Amino acid sequence: MTKKKTALLALIVIVFAALYFVSSRPASLPLSAEPTDAPQPNFSRADHKTWFCPMHPEIMQDHPGTCPICGMKLVEANGVATHEHGIQVDNATIQRLGVRLVAVKHGMAEQDLLAYGNIVANENTLHGVYSKYDGWIKKLYVHSVGEKVSAGQVLYEIYSPDMIARERAYLSAIDRRKQVLQTIPTTADTENDYVMELAMDAAKDRAKFHEVEGVSVETIQLIEDSKQALDVVKIVAGSSGVVTQLNVRAGAFVSASTPLMMLADTSKVWVDVFLYPDQVGLVKVGDPVTLHTPDGQAIQAKLDFIAPLAENNKVRARVYLDNTQYHLRPGAFADVTIAAQPHEALILPKSAILYTAQSNMVMLSRGEGHFLPVAVETGSENGDSIEIISGLSVGAEVAVNGQFLLDAASSMNAAAERMHMH
Repeated sequence: MTKKKTALLALIVIVFAALYFVSSRPASLPLSAEPTDAPQPNFSRADHKTWFCPMHPEIMQDHPGTCPICGMKLVEANGVATHEHGIQVDNATIQRLGVRLVAVKHGMAEQDLLAYGNIVANENTLHGVYSKYDGWIKKLYVHSVGEKVSAGQVLYEIYSPDMIARERAYLSAIDRRKQVLQTIPTTADTENDYVMELAMDAAKDRAKFHEVEGVSVETIQLIEDSKQALDVVKIVAGSSGVVTQLNVRAGAFVSASTPLMMLADTSKVWVDVFLYPDQVGLVKVGDPVTLHTPDGQAIQAKLDFIAPLAENNKVRARVYLDNTQYHLRPGAFADVTIAAQPHEALILPKSAILYTAQSNMVMLSRGEGHFLPVAVETGSENGDSIEIISGLSVGAEVAVNGQFLLDAASSMNAAAERMHMH
């Protein structure tokens, strides 16, 4: 039992000795065993003055100045112990790793904005069906929203005392014209202008009865043949479309100008595209648009309208489509890609970005082989380039090759430094 305790105690002593040996070693880069002669500021001493950027704490130096990223004046750390998780490598190691530096520069960033669109009926093609007289709907030939209606199709039958009076007035006008014609002498080789005028009046009255008041041609012919007013009259559709609203049922009483139903011509549709306010500044009317429909169609179009007002923090844009060949259904959704207009921005190769779970990083070169991991906010991507929104300034150099090894070495360096501080 004593031997086991002695062995366990010896093992504990060996472990603590190893930890002390590791923590007492200065932080170094395993990638290069060659020391560098470049002087580096010592940030590990608590009594050493250090200046840092309040917006970018990774920017630290041992003298006053400005932040190379945002230009803000550096603030003194007031003797607080600080350290940076950078890495120092010599030129030979940089060459072996194949590290290449690229400067951040201004360029034109192109962006494809992704949004969703809602296919809706073109409001310019909406046609309302209204009652022309007070009366009762005796029979309804349209029963639900979504039914297709053709021009001339019977929509409903109505009993209306006002309509009966209109029929009687129509028959009286026919009788008067016949009486006038009987009093005018005519010959086969002569043409009476007054007779022609009466005939034109009769045609206009009949056209108004059909086109304006919606009475079917068959009903008008039946009234003329029977010379009697009908109690129940059939009303037909003036244009084709799909029923989008149905506000009446059989047996209901309706007043003049009551909206009975709404028809939409689906051969022309709108696609309402919803954009966030920050996306609106990137697009303009006429930008190319690609619509991806649920059935796999990719439709090329252009942006036709951008609303001047926002709704629920979204701005409505619109695409006009001729639906005769696509057969899109109003109410369906579509994925929308807008090729936004290029805008000036800071540009870097995409290969310079290190994608992590917390943020996107780059290995910023601070000269003389010193690299520092810096978090950046990225924007649009175009080919091999990516937009840098924040985190770097123009002219800053970053690594585009070997940055993964540099980042790993930097993390090991930081871990060793923390062990040394504790």
